[in-house]
Parts: sequence; C-alpha cells; structure tokens
Amino acid sequence: MTTTPPGSISVDEAVDRIGLGRFQWQLLAICGLTWAADAMEVLLMAFALPGVSASFGLPPGAGMATVLLTATFAGMLVGALFWGWLADRIGRRNVFLVTVALGVIFGVAGAFSPNLTVLVIFRVLTGFALGGTLPVDYAMMAEFVPTVWRGRFLVYLESFWALGTIAVAGLAWFLSTRMAPEEAWRWLLAIAALPGLVGLVARIGVPDSPRSLLTRGHPRQARGAIERLARSNGKPVDFPDLSTPAATQRVRVAGLFRGELARRTVLLAGVWFGLSLGYYGIFSWLPSYLRLQGMELGAVYRTTLLLALAQVPGYFLASWLVDRVGRRATVTGFLLTSAVGVYLFLGADSSGGVLASSALMSFALLGAWGAVYAYTPELFPTEVRTTGMGMASSSARLASVISPSVGSLLVTGSLPIALTVFAGCFVLAAGCAWFIGVETRGVRLQ
Repeated sequence: MTTTPPGSISVDEAVDRIGLGRFQWQLLAICGLTWAADAMEVLLMAFALPGVSASFGLPPGAGMATVLLTATFAGMLVGALFWGWLADRIGRRNVFLVTVALGVIFGVAGAFSPNLTVLVIFRVLTGFALGGTLPVDYAMMAEFVPTVWRGRFLVYLESFWALGTIAVAGLAWFLSTRMAPEEAWRWLLAIAALPGLVGLVARIGVPDSPRSLLTRGHPRQARGAIERLARSNGKPVDFPDLSTPAATQRVRVAGLFRGELARRTVLLAGVWFGLSLGYYGIFSWLPSYLRLQGMELGAVYRTTLLLALAQVPGYFLASWLVDRVGRRATVTGFLLTSAVGVYLFLGADSSGGVLASSALMSFALLGAWGAVYAYTPELFPTEVRTTGMGMASSSARLASVISPSVGSLLVTGSLPIALTVFAGCFVLAAGCAWFIGVETRGVRLQ
C-alpha cells in the first residue's frame, strides 16, 4: 500500500513518464550478459559430461554422472530461495553483484578439480551463486522498464539464454576439435566462467531499484535512482516527489501463501516445476543420448548448436505474443506445443525427423521460458517480488534436481517412459498457467 500526497507520483508513473531510452537498453545488455553466462554454467555439465566420463572412467548412465548433472541444480534450489529473500531485505543491487562474483570464483575453481567429489562440490557452490541471479535480474528489469514495454523487455532478457546456449555449444564443439575430451572439459569449465567476470564489472555502475529502496525506507536514494534514469534517457528531472509506502513490511516467505498470493504462488510453482523438469530432463541428457546413437562427438555438438539456434525465433515470437494475446495464453500455448514436439521426437524414425522434432521442442520450450519469466514478477508486489521469484525459481530447481534421474532413462533404453513423463509435465504446467486466471498485460506493477 502507498500513500500519494497531493503532487506526488508513484514509481511506475515516474518510470512511465521518463519512458524507454538508453538506460533500459544498457540495463538489458548488462543483465543479458550475465544471463547468457548463467545459461552457459547451467547447461555446462551436459556438454562436459562426455569428457568428465572419459577422464574419470564413468560408464554410460552411471549414478555419478546423474549426480554431476544434478549438482548445479541442487545449489540453485537453495540459492534461489536464499538470495531472493535477501534481495528483498538488503536491496537488489547488493545481491546483483555478490552472486555474479561467487559464480565466477566457483566456476573457475571447478576446472581444477582433482576428482569427482571436488567437482561435485564446486558445481553445487556454483549453482548456489547462480540461484541468486535468476530472481534478482528479473525484478530489477521489471522495476526499471515502462509498463507498455515491460513484457517485451523481460522476454528480451530471457532470450540471452539462447545466446549462452549457443556460446557453450559452440565452445564445446571448438574444443572437441582441438584437444582430447579428457582435457577439453577443464578448459570448457574455465572459459565458460569468464563472461560472468565481464558482467560483474559492468554491473558495478547500476543503481538499486527505486521500488526496492522505497519499500526499505530510503526515499532519497530512490529519488536519486529515478533522476539517474531520467538523465540517462535525456529527460528532465523536475518531477514531483515519489509516493512512499505507508508501512515497511518485514519480508516473510509465509506471506506468499496468504490471501490472493497463495493461489498464484502454488500455481506458478506448478508451472515452473513442470516446465523445468521436462526441459532439463531432455536437454541435460540429449548430447549423451545422441552420442550413444552412434553420432561422433563433434557432430553431437554441432547438432546441439543447431537446436540452440532454433531457440531464438521462439523468443522473438514470445516477445510479440505477450503483448498481443497476453502472458497467460502465450505461456499455455508454448507449453502445449512443447508436449506435441515431445511425441513427434518419440515417433521420429530418421535423422531428419529427430532434428526437426528436437528443433520444435527447443523453439517451443524457450518461448515458454521467455513468457513465464515475463509473467512471474508481474504477479507479486514489490516488497516480495524477488522472494516470489525465488520461490518460483526454487520450484524449477527442485524439478531440475529430479530431472537428470528421469532423463537418464533416455540413455538406458526407456525412451517412451521418459518422454511420456516430460510431455505430461508440459501439459500439467500449461493447465497451471491457465488457471492462474490473471492477465498482467498493460497493468502497472503492484
């Protein structure tokens, strides 16, 4: 709740009045760079696993291989809850910086692991750091972008995930042509962590969210952030004072399960859980699956690179649809299309059919991710926005911890069972998205 004395305006009114300009595009580039770096880290072990297996003598479908694929997600499960909660208490910017720095440190350290146990530990710690960037980046972007542009910008930010996927697939392919798998995976881990360092330097100059500052009782700093936004966009700064919260709430996770937020939180958890279990279950094992089908390792990485390229038009379509048909319908439609793609993949009886159906899944799944990342932060009020994003993200991480075990069925011969589970998850997630029953297109943030 906010008080609005005569002559004062809300943060949304100020941001809308300033409009879109250089500040938002720079913020998109800065957040996008670390978002792409996060994608590289999250998907890294899927590409590194053949080399790690060769280095430490892991047979196909070994239990330790599943542990390795699970480790990053386990860290993200804890990190999403912890960092999202902390960002609502101490500010977006502080968590914005710390999580990226830790991600770089732990990511590089993993490249020097002398054994599997140490590698698993560093992947868990890397995931813990990554878990903070997911909720915080989206809260920051949502709170600095004018209402009419917000949906598209949130999808634009998610589209950097495709760039990270393309980068890690291309890097894995390049390294596979230059050195043995036993050596290449270490270089892959080390190089993949470096883009985050560039992102860290770029983030130092980003101000904290004015919404977050107001809810934490810092109106002067909030005004300063708005004035910086105006100057960067070449607009005058002589606008009225910002309306401030009537009372500062102490952030509690339990608040997400009271009143109208309870329904949203539970159904969003279902969306994120189903989408994540299916997506990571398929793509964390896809390189290994293609390898076991007799495909040469370089060809595996080239194929994966093509599938990553198929994600890009999915994002662009999602960015258009969220403002034309709405967030809820876009999420639901892409999820149902993903389920169709799964069964086309199951029925494919040629290499061309496998590639086409995989490309359809990649296209639809990343369109769904783009839309759900635009939708989720808009459903929570400012004082619990990153906590809510963290809760939703944790649901995804819980699914991610489970998904490698289900996905291992892909390499042990139970392909129909695994793909039926994944298709069912997409249908369940689509139902949850639809029954949220709230459309946020064109609506100012709470």
